Amino acid sequence: MKPTLKGHLLVLFCVLVWGVTFVSTKLLLELRTPVEIAFDRFVLAFLVLCALHPKFKWQSWRTELQFFGLGLCGVTLYFLTENYALQFTQASNVGLLVSSAPLLTAIFSHYITHDEQLSLRFAIGSLIALLGVAVVMFNGSVILQLNPLGDILALLAGAAWALYCLQLRKIGARFGYLYLTRQVFFYGLITMLPALWWSHYRLDLGLWLKPMQGGNMVFLGVIASALCYVAWNKAVGLIGAVKASNYIYLIPLVTLITAVLVLGEKLTVVGAVGAALILFGVYFAEHGLKLPSSK
Repeated sequence: MKPTLKGHLLVLFCVLVWGVTFVSTKLLLELRTPVEIAFDRFVLAFLVLCALHPKFKWQSWRTELQFFGLGLCGVTLYFLTENYALQFTQASNVGLLVSSAPLLTAIFSHYITHDEQLSLRFAIGSLIALLGVAVVMFNGSVILQLNPLGDILALLAGAAWALYCLQLRKIGARFGYLYLTRQVFFYGLITMLPALWWSHYRLDLGLWLKPMQGGNMVFLGVIASALCYVAWNKAVGLIGAVKASNYIYLIPLVTLITAVLVLGEKLTVVGAVGAALILFGVYFAEHGLKLPSSK
């Protein structure tokens, strides 16, 4: 299998799983707080990766700081800004603004790190896909309630993920992806500790014995975190941060389908149109006709 094809398949697997996590998290929120869910899932993921790669070795201070930055952006800042944004603004606003991550990744990569070129084709495809995300999220509602704090937090979540992907491209090829992901989770848990104290975190092992709670936590920790982060990190190394991030637009589509199948929500005509726009936008950005790059 060609490395580029493998990279695209790995990313597609990740977004399919991550699209389901919103429904899984919604079920867990009945008995847990957002911080408890985030911390517990990454503790489980870290333990799984420790079992798979038990050897610890201190790298240079510079390398450990890079791991620290990856954990801070890709785990702590991303999940906390996204979860707390939901407390201040509409979920549709959060979903839309967090979905700006692919476009922010491309902009940062083009203008700050200069790693990858921002083509006009990619920009147009991203905007079409983002429009599709907006249609799916708002589902035909013309009421857009803006809350500066919540919307800024949601946008910061997208920026945190973009920074994570760009940092990952620079360091990923130097280490095995199991080791790299384990270190990312380690520093992510360390940087999340202040949030635990601030939010009065509680450990309730009894919840793990409940089939719905325990099953969803295992799914989030083992599949959506340990497995998917390793797959995503490898994929970014194969196809680049910009191409990989473009698939994030598919997550709301997967969430929509999962909500219809699992939660019994209805698929409206507006939702179907939004889904079509997402698919077309992602396809156009990845495989559309080449247009002159904007300069």
